[in-house]
Amino acid sequence: MMRTVVTGGAGFLGSHLCEQLLVAGNEVIALDNFLTGTPANVAHLLEHDRFRLVKTDVTEYVHVPGPIDQVLHFASPASPVDYLELPIETMKVGSIGTLHALGLAKEKGARFLLASTSETYGDPQVHPQPESYWGHVNPVGPRGVYDEAKRFAEALTMAYRRTHGTDTAIVRIFNTFGPRMRPNDGRAIPTFIRQALRGEPITVAGDGAQTRSVCYVDDLVNGLLLLLRSDLPGPVNIGNPHELSMLALAERIRVLTGSRSEIAFIDRPVDDPTVRQPDITLAQRELRWEPAVDLDEGLCRTIAWFRQHPQLVV
Repeated sequence: MMRTVVTGGAGFLGSHLCEQLLVAGNEVIALDNFLTGTPANVAHLLEHDRFRLVKTDVTEYVHVPGPIDQVLHFASPASPVDYLELPIETMKVGSIGTLHALGLAKEKGARFLLASTSETYGDPQVHPQPESYWGHVNPVGPRGVYDEAKRFAEALTMAYRRTHGTDTAIVRIFNTFGPRMRPNDGRAIPTFIRQALRGEPITVAGDGAQTRSVCYVDDLVNGLLLLLRSDLPGPVNIGNPHELSMLALAERIRVLTGSRSEIAFIDRPVDDPTVRQPDITLAQRELRWEPAVDLDEGLCRTIAWFRQHPQLVV
């Protein structure tokens, strides 16, 4: 039986990962300081005899007794609202936290998977974005704390691979959505759903022409686990290449919720990327992975979850 450590295990993505790792027969140790994650995300796993949740801050110290086969480093604020409010914490978990997680993997001889991000590409000048593209990032802008933390984490991961022979992999995650997203985390889909369900104006930044490519969480987790079980070092893009504008996304959510909300336009954030679309050729070729859940199906599942948790949208 594989023993797997997931940092950020009580977060949106981390909780889904823990769930699927348990389904696959792993023993899972989730580490989280609950800065942006919550025990509620893994409450349904707490009675599982192969699951353990430990409150700890990976920027201070990481120690897990016994053998470990896999370390998945997913601890980080991951939405603009979070990392703009927590800029230093975001930088620390991307640097010191990554150092500690890599140290654990090195000590245990474990495979290490870094959760990096499409934000390493910044506001891209190459479209769609292949893994070979180096990015176009403003390091001193307000979003730089997240972009550069993840770019540093990638460089540190490769340093451990080259210097210590640590078995590492890097995944660049593109916009992901699904159940357990926080309605006030500032990301487009939970914001639009919350506003639509409350009958409030749906706030679209700028003119809404900027694009994103959104991937349902089940598809993303499947891709992550395929990468984890492979010997690829990455980076590997995992995301849905179906690109759409923010205005089209808002209108789709309005239709699927049956809402009468108006569309309201607000100022675009500083350094907000104009386009975002993954080139997933590498994942298709090497992992035989591509997304299977279409946009409407994923949105309907997510809307249903928000409806089942009305306390979150009040």
